[in-house]
Formats: sequence, C-alpha cells, structure tokens
Amino acid sequence: MNATPTVSVIIPTKNRAADLELTIQTLLRQGILPNELFVVDQSDADTSRARIEQLVGGASVRLDYVYDPSIAGGAVARNLAMDCATGEILLFLDDDVELEGNFVEELLATYASHPEVSGVSGVVTNYEPPPWLMRTWSRTFERGPFRDDRQPIYWRANTGCDSQLSRVTRMGGGLMSFRASALGNLRFDPHLRGVSDGEDVDLCLRLGPKAQLVINPRARLVHNRSATGRLEDHWLRRYLRSQIYLYRRNWDFGFKNRLCLWWLLAGCALTAIQASVRAVSLKPWQALATGYREGVAAAGG
Repeated sequence: MNATPTVSVIIPTKNRAADLELTIQTLLRQGILPNELFVVDQSDADTSRARIEQLVGGASVRLDYVYDPSIAGGAVARNLAMDCATGEILLFLDDDVELEGNFVEELLATYASHPEVSGVSGVVTNYEPPPWLMRTWSRTFERGPFRDDRQPIYWRANTGCDSQLSRVTRMGGGLMSFRASALGNLRFDPHLRGVSDGEDVDLCLRLGPKAQLVINPRARLVHNRSATGRLEDHWLRRYLRSQIYLYRRNWDFGFKNRLCLWWLLAGCALTAIQASVRAVSLKPWQALATGYREGVAAAGG
C-alpha cells in the first residue's frame, strides 16, 4: 500500500436528495479527499445528479454517478460500484450521514499504523444508549453470535472514555471501510433486495475469523436516519429479519448456536406479548412472524 493509499467511496441512495447532498458536502470538506466517489442512485427520478456533479466538479475527486431505478437494494448497488472501484481502501457510507472533518484521515491513519487490520469503522456520535430495560433485554437474550459488540462503543462515543481502537466482529454498513486486498472478490449478498438488513455483518463474517476489524472512536459522524425508505411497523420485524438471515447464512451449526437462537426467539416472543397487551393489538406478533419469514426467505429459504 502507498504511503497515502487511494480511497474509493461508495454511496447507494434512493429518494434522499437533500440527505445525499449534505453527506457529500461533508465528504468534500475532509482533510484528506477520496480519489473517487461512486454514487449509485436508485431513486424514482434523476433529480440529484446535476447538483452532485456541481458539488464534486470543483474537487479533485473522480465522480462515477450511476442512475438506475431498477437496482433493487443497497447490496446490489454496492456490488456494482465495487466492481468498478480502483482504490486501495473501499469506504462505504450511507446517504444520510454527516462526517466530521478528519473522518477519512483517521481511517487512513489506522491502516497505516496497523498493517494487519482488514477493516476500519468509525463511530456514530448521535446514538443515545437505549433505555435500561432494552439494555437489560439485550444482555439477557442476545447471546453467542447474536451479541453486537459495536453498540457499547457507539454509546460511549461522546463520553470521552474511548480513544483507543476496539476490536470487533462486525461493522456497520453506513461507515465501514476495508482494504480492497482483504475483500478480493468478496461481495455483498446479491440475493438481498430492498432494505438489505444484515448485509454489512454478513460481509464482515465472510471475511473469515482471521480478518481483523476495528473501530476507531476518533473517526466520527452523525447519522441523521432519514425517514425515507424505512419500515414503519414494529421494530421486531426488521430486527428479527436481520438476525434470522445472519443465523441461516453464518451460524446454523452446533448445539450452542441453536440454543442461542432459541433463547433469542424466546426474548422476542416475550417482547411481542408485552407489546401486544399494551397496544391491545396483534400487530407486534404479526411483525415478529413477518420478520422471521422474511429472514428465512432472504437467506435462501
């Protein structure tokens, strides 16, 4: 790798013109600019291209803007850009984030000082710790491979407690990067469509147990969580969909993993019961069942 490695930024987007513009504005204010930017636009109308071309036109960044509403989801969009990217580092961003000015610089500094690292992510600074009841639920029911070691790092992002790298098993798709050499021909699951829950974790897991993934808490951004394109029913649907997908793809072996799955399903069922009683509605149960079915289908049945 060169002293300053080349960087390709990949942003899939759909119907978030204002969010996308803000994301790219903060990207172009970085202390170290990427070499190329891929925007894969799946929107209903080609309304963002002119403005993005105008923004990037004055910077020393090569823009590859693809508009194709037939692309069905973030996983396929990212794969399309990966096949064309030439950077030594591939940085994946969501289209509704705001990067602090040294975000890219901090990622590259990590690669330079830790040549053994395969992937580097930053932290989301506006994620508030969930209520104590939800944290207790997570500690109780998310066991074994279902434990998400990213979340406590995000929760501490604004406390000043973390300044060192943290080794993790997974990274978030909205702010993760990899050495292109570590990825090789590996791609996101092309069978995922629409809101591709679990695609980021699945890719990280398929790098293999020897891949070293870290979070640098000094690489920081805000996630604005645009309401566009998000599911509006009970959170159990999207949560369980991603967990079942990941289980069927990566963890469906051994008694211990099966026990962890059964325990997680018990926790989800308990939550659905409580939510249904409070709402006097079966919608939480319906969300639970839908999420399970969708997870199985996403993993190939």
